[in-house]
Amino acid sequence: MTSAPLAVRLTGGSGPLFFPVTAYGPDGALDLDVFRAHVRAGIDAGAAAVFACCGTGEFHALAPDEFRACVTVAVEESAGRVPVVAGVGYGTALAVHYARIAEEAGADGLLAMPPYLVAADQAGLLRHYTVLAGATGLETIVYQRDNAVFTPETVVELAKVDGVVGLKDGYGDLELMQRTVSAVRTELPGRDFLYFNGLPTAELTGLAYRGIGVTLYSSAVFCFAPEIALAFHRALATGDDTTVNRLLDGFYRPLVELRGKGRGYAVSLVKAGVRLRGLDVGEVRPPLSEPPPAHIKELTGIVERGYALLADTPQTDGAESLLRDKEASA
Repeated sequence: MTSAPLAVRLTGGSGPLFFPVTAYGPDGALDLDVFRAHVRAGIDAGAAAVFACCGTGEFHALAPDEFRACVTVAVEESAGRVPVVAGVGYGTALAVHYARIAEEAGADGLLAMPPYLVAADQAGLLRHYTVLAGATGLETIVYQRDNAVFTPETVVELAKVDGVVGLKDGYGDLELMQRTVSAVRTELPGRDFLYFNGLPTAELTGLAYRGIGVTLYSSAVFCFAPEIALAFHRALATGDDTTVNRLLDGFYRPLVELRGKGRGYAVSLVKAGVRLRGLDVGEVRPPLSEPPPAHIKELTGIVERGYALLADTPQTDGAESLLRDKEASA
């Protein structure tokens, strides 16, 4: 019993999972040219997959036609090189509607975000994701967070659903995750079920999740500092804990501490980082708001420190070139 082919493609890549931001122009309208450039740059930098229109991509702020356009662009830019997974959400009817749009646009899979507003029981959640997974031929990853937190027993039942191939954890209870992994392993021996660390700035908890066998994770940092994200991903995968801890102490922990200073910074701070790198992806849409100048200045310093750390480690020609270019343009 396997979850191929999407599972094979997601686990076979050598880079982080890329969650691009959605680009808007000065008038707030979708800017597909900039979004295309952003997606292309991420794939060229070594992303293992593109997760389009998910949390970092402001799924909540996109109209259906905008969602279709973004997924279509991601599929075009991928051209089969890496899988494209589209975010879907809201209540069951709307989630199914977005799932079918994603399928028509050529996506390879779905990331199913929590239902809108309501706090459902375990039976209701299981029913919701079962209906969603059966609505298309796309394989589905269920996102655990907020009002969609599952017992290990429910995850076992989800893993039995045809088309559900994995669980992305944005809740952060490691004891619950360990019990979940153990329950699926015990009740469904041989089931190739995927687990993802989906916490904001997931690298900070990478060592802890690796300890319970969860090695896949979403990297928002890859949006604006791909060299740092790649170096960390490589170090984590090879057990180079010296490099992992160096980047945690000098870059990721300060970044997470800054992220904690504002509501919605898991998105708006990432978009600010992309703009700092020279690609004008615009501001976040309401109800999110932009970080103040003091926090942008702090972010600039954190990113510069991150690249300085890379300059002192092997195989960082790209980072050194970037630093030289930044110094030349200063």
